[in-house]
Amino acid sequence: MCFPRLAFWPARSLPIWYLEATLFLGGFVLWAFVFAWHAQYTNRPVFTVKWSVGLFVTTTLAGILAAMGLHLFLDPSLRLAKPEDYPANLKEWIAMTLFSLALTELFLVFAPFAWLIRLSRNQWFSASLTVLLGVIVLALRNHSAPVAPSLFATLLLLRVISGCVTVVIYLRGGILLVWWWTLLIEARHLLIL
Repeated sequence: MCFPRLAFWPARSLPIWYLEATLFLGGFVLWAFVFAWHAQYTNRPVFTVKWSVGLFVTTTLAGILAAMGLHLFLDPSLRLAKPEDYPANLKEWIAMTLFSLALTELFLVFAPFAWLIRLSRNQWFSASLTVLLGVIVLALRNHSAPVAPSLFATLLLLRVISGCVTVVIYLRGGILLVWWWTLLIEARHLLIL
């Protein structure tokens, strides 16, 4: 699922086979964390397909509202500051969305939470540190390509909120519902393509 994003990466300095191998090995280890520890320490399955109607509707509405809020209020200024983070056509949107579904949530939510729940055996603590990891990654990313301080403060706030919502969805509905939430948010880019 990560291949299209790597194929569209114009400034790639390493061969694509090397990047794919690295992502495969890293993804294998991260998924191993999830499958080894999530169910054991949360007493919930990793993949859940039976959601309550209320949880699915709430997640769907939250995803649509988040996507519309981002599209209307944050994307216009962020698109000017970091145009490379936005797809220019449908192929790029598919590549970015597949990458996000395959790796971003795994790296920022699923694997860190599984690892932390194994270490601490405390869901609240593990969820908090999982959200903090997202904030740290955002701060490191901003350090390499800074944006205006007010925009960065907004991004930090949104990272905390979206991290909390994603962890709650993950704990209540599993990975498939998080992927649905992510897909709804990524679908906002289709409005301008």
